Amino acid sequence: MASAPFPPVAASAASAPPRLAPRHPFAAAAASRRSSLSFRPAAPRRPVLLPPRSSAVAANTLRCTHRRAVSPRSRRRAQGLGAASALAASAWGAGEEKGGCLSCFPKSRRGRSGLARFAPCALPHASGVSFRSRLSGFKVRPSHILCAAGPDEPHVASPTWSDTSLDTPDMDHAISKEELEDVLNTPLPEHPKLIRGQLKNGLRYLILPNKVPANRFEAHMEVHVGSIDEEEDEQGIAHMIEHVAFLGSKKREKLLGTGARSNAYTDFHHTVFHIHSPTKTKEYGEDLLPSVLDALNEIAFHPKFSSSRVEKERRAILSELQMMNTIEYRVDCQLLQHLHSENKLSNRFPIGLEEQIHKWDPDKIRRFHERWYYPANTTLYLVGEIDDIPRAVREIEAVFEHTLSENEGNLVLSSSPFGAMASLFAPKLPGGFAANLSGEKSPATDKIKPVKRERQAVRPPVEHKWSLPGVSQDAKPPAIFQHELIQSFSINMFCKIPVSKVQTYKDLRSVLMKRIFLSALHFRINTRYKSSNPPFTSVELDHSDSGREGCTVTTLTVTAEPQNWRSAIKVAVHEVRRLKEFGVTMGEMTRYMDALIKDSEQLAMMIDSVPSVDNLDFIMESDALGHTVMDQLQGHESLLGVAETVTLEEVNTVGAEVLEFISDFGKPNAPLPAAIVACVPRMVHVDGVGETEFEIYPEEITEAIKSGLEEPIYPEPELEVPKELITQSELDELKLQHKPSFVPLTKEENVVKVFDSETGIAQRRLSNGISVNYKITQNEARVGVMRLIVGGGRATEDSESKGSVIVGVRTLSEGGCVGNFSREQVELFCVNNLINCSLESNEEFIFMEFRFALRDNGMRAAFQLLHMVLEHNVWLEDAFDRATQLYLSYYRSIPKSLERSTAHKLMLAMLNHDERFVEPSPHSLQKLTLQSVKDAVMNQFVGGNMEVSIVGDFTEEEVESCVLDYLGTVRAASSPNTEERIEKISFRPFPSDVHFQQVYIKDTDERACAYIAGPAPNRWGFATEGNDLFNVIQRSDADAEISEQVNLDLTGKRRIDVRSHPLFFGITLSLLAEIINSRLFTTVRDSMGLTYDVSLELNLFDKLDLGWYVIAVTSTPSKVHKAVDACKGVLRGLHSSRIVERELDRAKRTLLMKHEAETKTNAYWLGLLAHLQSSSVPRKDVSCIKELTTLYESATIEDLYLAYEHLKVDDSSLFACIGIAGAEAGEDTNDEEPDMDLHGMAPMGGRGFSTMTRPTT
Repeated sequence: MASAPFPPVAASAASAPPRLAPRHPFAAAAASRRSSLSFRPAAPRRPVLLPPRSSAVAANTLRCTHRRAVSPRSRRRAQGLGAASALAASAWGAGEEKGGCLSCFPKSRRGRSGLARFAPCALPHASGVSFRSRLSGFKVRPSHILCAAGPDEPHVASPTWSDTSLDTPDMDHAISKEELEDVLNTPLPEHPKLIRGQLKNGLRYLILPNKVPANRFEAHMEVHVGSIDEEEDEQGIAHMIEHVAFLGSKKREKLLGTGARSNAYTDFHHTVFHIHSPTKTKEYGEDLLPSVLDALNEIAFHPKFSSSRVEKERRAILSELQMMNTIEYRVDCQLLQHLHSENKLSNRFPIGLEEQIHKWDPDKIRRFHERWYYPANTTLYLVGEIDDIPRAVREIEAVFEHTLSENEGNLVLSSSPFGAMASLFAPKLPGGFAANLSGEKSPATDKIKPVKRERQAVRPPVEHKWSLPGVSQDAKPPAIFQHELIQSFSINMFCKIPVSKVQTYKDLRSVLMKRIFLSALHFRINTRYKSSNPPFTSVELDHSDSGREGCTVTTLTVTAEPQNWRSAIKVAVHEVRRLKEFGVTMGEMTRYMDALIKDSEQLAMMIDSVPSVDNLDFIMESDALGHTVMDQLQGHESLLGVAETVTLEEVNTVGAEVLEFISDFGKPNAPLPAAIVACVPRMVHVDGVGETEFEIYPEEITEAIKSGLEEPIYPEPELEVPKELITQSELDELKLQHKPSFVPLTKEENVVKVFDSETGIAQRRLSNGISVNYKITQNEARVGVMRLIVGGGRATEDSESKGSVIVGVRTLSEGGCVGNFSREQVELFCVNNLINCSLESNEEFIFMEFRFALRDNGMRAAFQLLHMVLEHNVWLEDAFDRATQLYLSYYRSIPKSLERSTAHKLMLAMLNHDERFVEPSPHSLQKLTLQSVKDAVMNQFVGGNMEVSIVGDFTEEEVESCVLDYLGTVRAASSPNTEERIEKISFRPFPSDVHFQQVYIKDTDERACAYIAGPAPNRWGFATEGNDLFNVIQRSDADAEISEQVNLDLTGKRRIDVRSHPLFFGITLSLLAEIINSRLFTTVRDSMGLTYDVSLELNLFDKLDLGWYVIAVTSTPSKVHKAVDACKGVLRGLHSSRIVERELDRAKRTLLMKHEAETKTNAYWLGLLAHLQSSSVPRKDVSCIKELTTLYESATIEDLYLAYEHLKVDDSSLFACIGIAGAEAGEDTNDEEPDMDLHGMAPMGGRGFSTMTRPTT
């Protein structure tokens, strides 16, 4: 929850494709490290035990396009089953975002379909202490270091142990089973730097020193009360207090000028207020910790429940409630209702009930606050650059110790002051109404009661019915949720068991064995069926703990096209039963054990580069679940020790227990599923028939499950994994044939290498025309990232080949083969070498990105794969069919999404029905062939049109050797003189009847949204028709005398003449966007109460001579037109209400703060390097990187107004489209080609997370 909307500073290398960096003035954003695919770990909850890994990346894009919607201020939550979860992902993904919309993470604003945003990413790390000394009979080879199998993104897994690493453990003496058991029961070590304490009034605090980001800290105040604690007539009141307390704090507002960011959110089990702050003020160097603590004290314990503030937040929450009511939210509500039908989790959704929110007066809200908000029911977390711990403790005591626990009554204390009371710092996704939900009845609280304060011993305080063998309870029939806005079929089978606390080595060992077992299932389904045309869209199996729900849930989720639902279920349960009956093979256990250990080693190396917020997130979740918190090295050693004791038999026994609720479904003593829930459409498209009613019944689902379990099963064959894709003899032959060498970068100068000592950037060019940029950095220990950028993208599609590039890229990704290696072999090669790879396209570029570990020749392996993709790519007809069907399905899903329908109609109107900026239509898809999409893609892979950037902890010799060996041996372009032709792109001229439009869709509930857009220049000052706006600037400055381009201001700071710099428009427009966003928030939301969520985003291209801005606003049907007018007023009001220095300074601080923090990540630098040598982006050079800070500091209000003149905001240039959903909606005019959103078909974010409330700002 940022205290006001703010755009991200820069394009992130790992969070967006090269051109999706509109907020950053110069860096093309990068392709995300996303796994591709169809079969991936499902739940956003963290697996147990492991601390977060490092590598948060920057945020980026503000644009209407075909990508999925993700908030720019969100941190991607690591998911899956440790490193081996990468096995579930395609070795090279087409960039589908796992877990979908991340827009409701704390500190985020909502992502929108059609207005692409990319979320920053945080890789959780792992932990350890020496366990080996206790296992004296076992010897571990020093070649393998290990860290705890931790929460992890699907990108690092490995299939084979090195020859010296996984031998049968040697024994100095025989160790008995009893001795081993005694050792395994030893408690895990506690984090050595984590300080815990408790004040006399009961307030608990945790302090963890952490250096990343430098000179900043996180302060989170967790109040252990949430929607689960509300009485029958209080549904939503915990969320209301969060709003009133947070936004009513004057002390919090005073922090806004310091560079601090703040937000808050509410969930089932807790309410969290958090502030991300610099350690000192920039002007005077004053310590900010006392002020931050003072603000949190006021927010939590001394809020003012004034009538005016309550009414203002009532309006905001009612708007939020309507905004949240997406189909994803309604699906989440259904899943939680059935999974937790026996307790209040099924009906106490944090947003509350509309009719109750209307009724509460300040006194009722105050009484709830008095009942729950007191020191003994709160935990304070401080994580960051806090070097003086005793002083921090004194500051905590000084601020909070005088907050008395008056009238507390008898406190019910949990057994641990932290274990049960801390909770999950989880994302919050869009959600909606729960007015029709029914659940447990609680005594009404209409009469004023004496305040009795009590602290629940268990969080959340609910009872569960467990899915355990032999537990007597009636089986529930499958539940079916059918809705007109659902596009595809999905089914969830749930198993619910108590949380097993990870506190001993034995507990950790059990976690490891489960991960090995489930990783095998992930990879089997993905590889076996992805190589053909599978009946499912995705199959996901998740087994993870949930602090917010107080249980461990195993979920099998199957999604499919509605006509294939039976076959999809049968395939999934058949594979589960096969794994349960035959178990994993020795080769699989070896492979996935090695995957976890290699990943663990990598994470342990990154111990000093984990962002504070991710460490804090991990601690909160671990404490909520009762797990021991270890640091990276402790977890590393601990997992290494227990790995030595694991046997194949035990892995299969432990894993089989996890799957019994599926594999033994219908048997007398089998554990009963906690729920089976199918979410299905009302109508489906049938070729040759059109829209037809979809019918499905519970008994049909049951029969499909049983039928799949009865299919014959056979053991899993072993798969040969290549150790290398190019042998040494093949490489020698290639080098002899191509004679790779570095050549001068330009024809004018005979310089073969340019090195900038200030930034550490080196530039090279190969004899085949490929440009190379690299930077050596220790930001992330022994990790590297690489990106290939190929100029062209979708802009090269002509009227006869619409969709050819995007479908072609997806086809290549779907096939996954190179040379003579199958998709399965390529994926396992990537897993073995800790490589994650994605292949994507946008309007300007095709790009391929790699993340790899710099161990065991990991970088050479990544370069080998890149070489094979460029030289020996394989195009398969069935992969083309899958890609085509995928985009056809995306297209048909557009009318079922209010946001996507509205955005698509706006884009088509603004860009004259140019299909290159929206999803290809069925008519266009039908015209494509395998050969046409192959030609569209491969014609762009020309030596001089390719640029490769590499960033990581390598040496100059290592990287240049790989470049020469594997890039230098790529064949030169066969047709180097082929000129790229791009059909004209233009905005629709005025007047027209589509400058203002409306979209209506049928829905059971009312919602509304709107998009307002208009032309802008591109990042480098070019506008439509190729107009160079720098010529206009020079003419406007003709009377000005500028003696020096670089000089000093009165304070001695270095200043630059921004107007003469290539980044003038990138810098000034990003500052303008920051200021306009702040005004939109304070005017349209806060003052006028017309919306809960409004923001402006810029889409600044690098290569194409245009850009645009988009304002997105959510509202109600009755207010949406007023909201649009208000947004226009803010956008056009910069002349009548001029920008002041305070606004500009705040915008500069925000953008510079993010830039400074993100320069500590490889991914960000990868984005900065993009296009340094690109002939299509001639104005970018190294000065654009090293002068960025000075450019921001030098920009003036007059500079911003000069750029503002080129944002077209008049009626003749501005386009708007309003979308309205409801039962009484008018005729749907959405009959054109939609924009692209890769997550339109299925619920996003995992079970239940959309029920969390949105960040308050």
